[in-house]
Amino acid sequence: MPKTTPEQNQSLVLKAFDPPFNKRDYAATERFWSPDYIQHSAHIAPGRDGLFNLIKSIPPTLKYEPGPIVAEGDFVIVHGRFSGLDAPANGIAADIVRIQNGILVEHGDVIQDEATEEQSISKRPMFGTSFPNLVQKRASFGR
Repeated sequence: MPKTTPEQNQSLVLKAFDPPFNKRDYAATERFWSPDYIQHSAHIAPGRDGLFNLIKSIPPTLKYEPGPIVAEGDFVIVHGRFSGLDAPANGIAADIVRIQNGILVEHGDVIQDEATEEQSISKRPMFGTSFPNLVQKRASFGR
């Protein structure tokens, strides 16, 4: 398979994150995630099945919103928000994905709870241009 550009890899990651997190379309998800997928996240069981089982276990109200995205070579990092988890706080994540032959083969992340305006010392939102509308307490997202 020819080498992909960083822009193509960014597009692939955005397309890959939508079916599992926003549409619960597991058939579409399988096309994007390698059967030999390597998982580095401490809160997700190994392999593609670990990812799929996590997604199937979370509320159907889950929503994923991608934000800034960068790519270098086969690696893509996307900053995003996970909301609708029936948790005291949304999760703000930096997902690090490696792509090989047009599919996602490896993933790790850094996740933290989204702060409200009252909790934010900087008084700037962690994601996007506004604070979440819900009154939230500190909680562990996905852990």
